[in-house]
Amino acid sequence: MVASSSNGAARSSSAKSDILDLLAEQRRTFLIAYRGLDEVGARSRTTASELTLIALLKHVSFTERNWMRTIRECDENAQFDMAEGMASWTVGEDDTVESLTAGYATVAMETDALLADLDLDLAVPLPTAPWAPEREWWSARKILMHVLRETAQHAGHADIIRESLDGANTTMQMGADAGMEF
Repeated sequence: MVASSSNGAARSSSAKSDILDLLAEQRRTFLIAYRGLDEVGARSRTTASELTLIALLKHVSFTERNWMRTIRECDENAQFDMAEGMASWTVGEDDTVESLTAGYATVAMETDALLADLDLDLAVPLPTAPWAPEREWWSARKILMHVLRETAQHAGHADIIRESLDGANTTMQMGADAGMEF
């Protein structure tokens, strides 16, 4: 498969590089909601939901790390740890936007490194869970697409919460980053 780069030159593309590119793009989009955000704003509820920006940041990082662990371990006896899953939404006093953003950057690097040698067709046993009591097997590709979907979904949540907080808007920020004036 051949794609054009931003300067018009042809470059090779693969499913793996496409997934990595899209995941990186969604991570960047997600993190726009955190630009210039203070700790009070990060912990503020701005919608009818219980979601806060800082809780979303912690959860998205946990989710990606947990799925990559599932791929790495390929444990046919794994069970989803409900306490760990619930803790991914619980923000402690030591959790800050800075520390969680740094942790998310580490998760992204770990994911990218894992993908370097990953066979996308690898069959991965999923942990059983209350909502999935029978063991399922997904390809590594499907898991990565699921992580991509989760990241994009939560980027939308973060954008709504941030816009409700102070009017900051991901779309407008992306336009400003591209040199547009409003």
